[in-house]
Amino acid sequence: MKKTNIIIYLMMVSVILLSCKPKQNMVYLSNHNMQDEVSRAKFQGLHIQEGDILLILVSALDELAVKPFNLNTANKVGSDSSTGINQYVQPSEYLVSEEGYIYIPVMGNIYVKGMTQIQLKQDLESRLKKYLTDPMVSISLKNFNVSILGEVKDPGQKESVSQKINVFQALGLAGDMTDFGDRTNVKLIRTGEDGVDQVVNIDLTRSDVVNSPYYYMKQNDILYVQPDKNKQVQANSNPNRALTFQIIGALLTAGTLIIALTRR
Repeated sequence: MKKTNIIIYLMMVSVILLSCKPKQNMVYLSNHNMQDEVSRAKFQGLHIQEGDILLILVSALDELAVKPFNLNTANKVGSDSSTGINQYVQPSEYLVSEEGYIYIPVMGNIYVKGMTQIQLKQDLESRLKKYLTDPMVSISLKNFNVSILGEVKDPGQKESVSQKINVFQALGLAGDMTDFGDRTNVKLIRTGEDGVDQVVNIDLTRSDVVNSPYYYMKQNDILYVQPDKNKQVQANSNPNRALTFQIIGALLTAGTLIIALTRR
């Protein structure tokens, strides 16, 4: 009888050990030199792509002279004497064409693909000096979207109000990874300036990830968090595996109770 009890207990311990494998690589930026690495992270700025929607507002000292350069001219720039309320022209929306152009009134088609917003601002202000005195241009991107898929808590396409967003902030938009996410091999899919998709692997447990050119997200980037090995094994194995362990556990528990009752 004692031998039977020992066998049953050993089987129960084996089931527990098989079903409870400890997780590894659960910590982001786990290297000891994290602080030094993070201090070197630099945001280079976004490069304009086809399909981007740019919000552009042209302003100058002469309110009447600047109106033709803005699509939205319904509101008066400056103060309305009848109401005493300042009213401003809303930024105009410009869709970057597949060829990389936007059309601005008076100036015509302007090639913008591959430029940063600062470069485009300087270029437009230089062109506008032919028509305006001390022109000023403000530019922002309306449709900054990234997609986060796989082992995250809230997958899908996410919109960010900030254009300076790193990979960890992007994961935050998706509620962070699940416990089954492989933090050592996150895939980032990015469309290059030549229109070809790039796929890179990012190890988020390393602090030097902040020096990667893929640390900061770009518009239309896709992050795919792969399941870790435990989840892959579980998914590829018999779907009744968990049920099998439950049945074995129940049988072992029943056997233990029967033995205990027969010993009384």
